[in-house]
Amino acid sequence: MARETITLKDLTIGYKTKGTDKKIVASGINAKLFGGELTCLIGANGIGKSTLLRTLSAFQPRLSGNFFIDGKPIDDFTDKQLARTIGVVLTTKPDVQNMTVYELVGLGRSPYTGFWGTLNEEDHRIVKESISMVGISQLSKRMIQTLSDGERQKVMIAKALAQQTPVIFLDEPTAFLDYPSKVEMMQLLHRLSRETDKTIFLSTHDLELALQIADTVWLMSKEGVTIGTPQKLAQDGQLGAFLERKGIRFDKETLTIRVDKEE
Repeated sequence: MARETITLKDLTIGYKTKGTDKKIVASGINAKLFGGELTCLIGANGIGKSTLLRTLSAFQPRLSGNFFIDGKPIDDFTDKQLARTIGVVLTTKPDVQNMTVYELVGLGRSPYTGFWGTLNEEDHRIVKESISMVGISQLSKRMIQTLSDGERQKVMIAKALAQQTPVIFLDEPTAFLDYPSKVEMMQLLHRLSRETDKTIFLSTHDLELALQIADTVWLMSKEGVTIGTPQKLAQDGQLGAFLERKGIRFDKETLTIRVDKEE
């Protein structure tokens, strides 16, 4: 049975504006995330996917409700404890120069190395293991600025693995990648969720890939968050309602999207 790691209870997300005013993005979210699973968050542009990820990553405060990691309220975590619990991979490219792949992945050990960031023998072992798990050992000595977008994304995932957190959140990890690289990235994340028993939760606009590879899908809409396996959401008509419009058809049996040519 999958291990429940994160629980959302009546969570409301959004922003504080002027004074006491608030901009609510989504409210009353009740959901769970599990270890050893790849969960994909999908929804229309501007619906609040990144806001939800930032809130769960503790990058911005929630408006109300709460969420728990292994039964512990998020407010009870210190910054150091959070750094050892949640790893985050953002869409933005790492803005670093004159640093090797190995050195950047080594930064994932910073929650454990203290002020000076000196890696000991165990830290080096973890860094090498993380690089190997992502399949980029041959890039270890390369400078970050010489890498392709896909290679950089793998480096950032290796850095998150080196952080040794039970939870990894990723915001659009397949952005900027060509299609074969998108497939490879999603397959990698699915494999890592199985091999490491981590909770891996990502937002994506690559809908067909998410439906083909994810264990669970969170479909975010103005009505809230609907959760289920891709097959269940397809059979219930939720995915069709989200995807289908003029010229677009969703095949709930094959979980594929078909586009009609205009005559």
